[in-house]
Amino acid sequence: MSNGLPFPDLVGAATGVGSLPGTDAREAAKTSTGALEHLPFLPELPARGPGADMIGRSAGLLVELFAQTEPSGWRFADRPGRDTRRAHSWLGEDLDAMEEFTQGYTGALKVQAVGPWTLAASIELKYGEKALADPGACRDIAGSLTEGLRRHLAEVRRRVPGAELVLQLDEPSLPAVLSGEVRTASGFQRLRSVDRQLAEEALRNVIGALDAPVVVHCCAPRVPLPLLRRAGVAGVSLDFTLLTEREDEEIGEAVDAGIVLLAGVVPSTERALAQSTALSDPAGSVQGVRALWRRLGFAPELLGRRVLVTPTCGLAGASPDHARRALSLSVNAARSLVDNPE
Repeated sequence: MSNGLPFPDLVGAATGVGSLPGTDAREAAKTSTGALEHLPFLPELPARGPGADMIGRSAGLLVELFAQTEPSGWRFADRPGRDTRRAHSWLGEDLDAMEEFTQGYTGALKVQAVGPWTLAASIELKYGEKALADPGACRDIAGSLTEGLRRHLAEVRRRVPGAELVLQLDEPSLPAVLSGEVRTASGFQRLRSVDRQLAEEALRNVIGALDAPVVVHCCAPRVPLPLLRRAGVAGVSLDFTLLTEREDEEIGEAVDAGIVLLAGVVPSTERALAQSTALSDPAGSVQGVRALWRRLGFAPELLGRRVLVTPTCGLAGASPDHARRALSLSVNAARSLVDNPE
């Protein structure tokens, strides 16, 4: 089931993917809220270490499931330990900072968590194999995550009562899960592909149980757009540089269905930005978006409402200056979609 909640009606909006550099929660919240007028986001700071990384942070949201770091990565454990406490502590710091910098704020606010399939592909069971290998474990993860996300959204609303929340589920592993490309814990083999109908159903159940519109972010090639559309997403966030014209039809069907696109076009690393024209011409970075819109035959005046601009991926590996610059360039590019849609 879909929760049927639409994406907020924003015009010329930009946002970040989720991660920012550094370890200072207040500085990250200041950057997010200062740079992004229409859709600030609750930052993630993986440089702080295990529990602040994407997987550890979301493992900390799970209800009655606990994970800890092992030499091989994250693994489920019988009880909460140091890594779980760290994840809760750092999330609390991030929420404190966001609350401080959103006093009196009314408008859209994005929060991020890892989706059920990427969690299952990333965390090992106690005996050492990836949870993805066990259908029962996958169901448990999805159910536990759903309850954890309900609580998380309620806590963010309590702290930022004027916020219209958007939840982003990060699913970078979803294409590999569907195509049987996730490696076993040993690394020598690959796990069997997950049935697409089963993957869709799990996502639909998570989305349908939440009281916020859901965006799925996938920065890998071959994003399964029809599956996500049927699962009830309100938006899809993708690395626009990985798209080819072969995806035009699927993108067109998604937009026709009311799905908002979050187009990752601004380079997330200094080197890539230096090689692009985005610095000198932010509007030029969305030329490909305009070209896609023309090929799909949609009205130009809809472009700034149905497409948001983001960096290509998270900014954790960038310098603080570059992160701020990338968000500022995203804002300028998003405005250009409204001012010069053609």
